[in-house]
Amino acid sequence: MQTIKQYISKHKDRFINELIELLKIPSISADTAYSQDVLNTADAIMSSLKKAGCDIVELCETPGYPIIYGEKIIDKNLPTVLVYGHYDVQPADPIELWTSPPFEPVIKKTEIHPEGAIFARGACDDKGQMYMHVKALEYMTSTGNLPCNVKFMIEGEEEVGSESLAWFVPRNKEKLANDVILISDTGMIANDIPSITTGLRGLSYVEVEITGPNRDLHSGLYGGAVANPINILSKMIASLHDENNHITIPGFYDKVEELSKEERKEMAKAPFSIEAYKDALKIDDVYGENGYTTNERNSIRPTLDVNGIWGGYTGEGAKTVIASKAYAKISMRLVPNQDWKEITELFKTHFENIAPDSVTVKVTPHHGGQGYVTPTNSIGYQAASKAYKETFGVVPIPQRSGGSIPIVALFEEELKSKTILMGFGLNSDAIHSPNEHFGIWNYLKGIETIPYFYKYFTELS
Repeated sequence: MQTIKQYISKHKDRFINELIELLKIPSISADTAYSQDVLNTADAIMSSLKKAGCDIVELCETPGYPIIYGEKIIDKNLPTVLVYGHYDVQPADPIELWTSPPFEPVIKKTEIHPEGAIFARGACDDKGQMYMHVKALEYMTSTGNLPCNVKFMIEGEEEVGSESLAWFVPRNKEKLANDVILISDTGMIANDIPSITTGLRGLSYVEVEITGPNRDLHSGLYGGAVANPINILSKMIASLHDENNHITIPGFYDKVEELSKEERKEMAKAPFSIEAYKDALKIDDVYGENGYTTNERNSIRPTLDVNGIWGGYTGEGAKTVIASKAYAKISMRLVPNQDWKEITELFKTHFENIAPDSVTVKVTPHHGGQGYVTPTNSIGYQAASKAYKETFGVVPIPQRSGGSIPIVALFEEELKSKTILMGFGLNSDAIHSPNEHFGIWNYLKGIETIPYFYKYFTELS
């Protein structure tokens, strides 16, 4: 019987080419201009699951984009693994910063990926990592190595808040019943230092609109006499952090979990070079909340960041106006125990209160989700750890992530299941940024490692 390494060696080129074809489809869920492309990607995923060995594959309609459900049930008495992933991707903007077109995948060698990496939007987040599971299933079904049951739930709205998934899951608890949920939408420390994500931050995302005069005004005739919404917005945003980079919203930190010195000491054991970190980002120094390390700031502490700001004239040349309106998009990454709806309301109240009477404020909540911590003493974590040890040769390090996958907390609430986050991307893969990529080595290593999770989870259950 073929081993997973032998199977990958035989089918390597096909695995890579199939992913490249998937990456060519611009499934941008945030932009309705790409609606048909999102649906085309769903069709492609359905076809792939059928070919990989699922006995049932369904296109499940929702109020938004459809969810792809697939299953391979070999024995109802055996454990069931539910695989979650998403087929939508972030917008590719700014296009001009890409070194190759975002939806024309190319393989390039890099210092970190000497075997080559696929450059394309969605390569790592999450088409490449999701597709590892499809190919792992193909191996297990075609060689008779599937030790337990498997279900797939692949959605098309993760990058815009998973609103339809939140509608779908409570209505399909029986269909989605499982013993553990497996997700690859995170990363690891390095190719020679595997890690398993044990914590995720929550998220609150809002848009703010500041309105001053009823129209754009001549900055000479009205400047100095009428409030400038862009100036006002800039001051309001600046006031959201104090001199220690502490967020100033009243009540914001009331439920923030403070880790013990012992827990912070364990976190500090993860290999990290501040110089390499700065060099990779081409910055002279790091920045953040006083009293915390860089790794703590981006994982166990909440944040508030402006993701976009605009207003007035931004075209070529000069136009001397005081804009009627100014806008910003703001995201807050939250830690476990902070409720995203409560934080959104705290932000809204505070932002409205700090505005001067000369302007009006509108705060529009977009989406959010709760943080999550998975225990390292669970059967699922132990199975994942053994799987990494099998293929990497070393025990993986548990690590909290600064990212958010809001639906993980929803899964535990509705399906009563723990989630295991087996990510194979790297921080340098530029997810959500121009020139996103995914190492071919990482892609194939994920396909190699995933079947061992099934093996050990079945043995330990």
